[in-house]
Amino acid sequence: MEDYILDDIGSFNDFFCRRIKPELRPVDLEANHLITPCDGLLKVIPIKNGEVFPVKQSIFTINDLLKDKALADSFEGGYCLVYRLCVNHYHRYSYFETGKKSQDVVIPGVYHTVRPIALEAGPVFVQNARQYTVIDTEKFGSCVQMEVGAMLVGRIVNEQPSSGEVSRGEEKGHFEYGGSTIIVLVPPGKATIDSSLLEASAKGEETPVVLGQQIGTTIS
Repeated sequence: MEDYILDDIGSFNDFFCRRIKPELRPVDLEANHLITPCDGLLKVIPIKNGEVFPVKQSIFTINDLLKDKALADSFEGGYCLVYRLCVNHYHRYSYFETGKKSQDVVIPGVYHTVRPIALEAGPVFVQNARQYTVIDTEKFGSCVQMEVGAMLVGRIVNEQPSSGEVSRGEEKGHFEYGGSTIIVLVPPGKATIDSSLLEASAKGEETPVVLGQQIGTTIS
């Protein structure tokens, strides 16, 4: 409890969306570092032939995820970073990098659970309600940062849905009650991901991470 700012809590949802004390989530500001936008369980998946395999039995396409073929094609050979937030995780998230963002794209959908057992049954990430923005960055090119709603999530709440300049570590928004997912798409030739993350992901394992943590570097 002492890790959080608990002023003005008027409901259970207020408590669920509580802010953590900033000093407990320092943001790595080294320009060449790729950082995490949130707390969660991370899996890094290469994008091949426009497809992503989050678990052995499941597959989804970047085009189905974004509903924009030209944008989807720009990520061929890049990485899909999937951050799964459980109910116990901190549910506020930040921009992963500085840049100019587009207006948010809102894709209505349903609210399946995003637990791995559900992914085995079907491509829930392309069925669930989601929002995303394209962020033009200096170091990592044009990337996508997406929020995916899940079972029990009431709402995805983004602070700046319109276009404009954003900064690494600046709060982007929060999820209201429930589990949820954040996806970051990085184009090819822009980032080197930590080898331990790639090895774990190749085995189907998720790695715990926290907001502001370094997970890779730019490619010079």
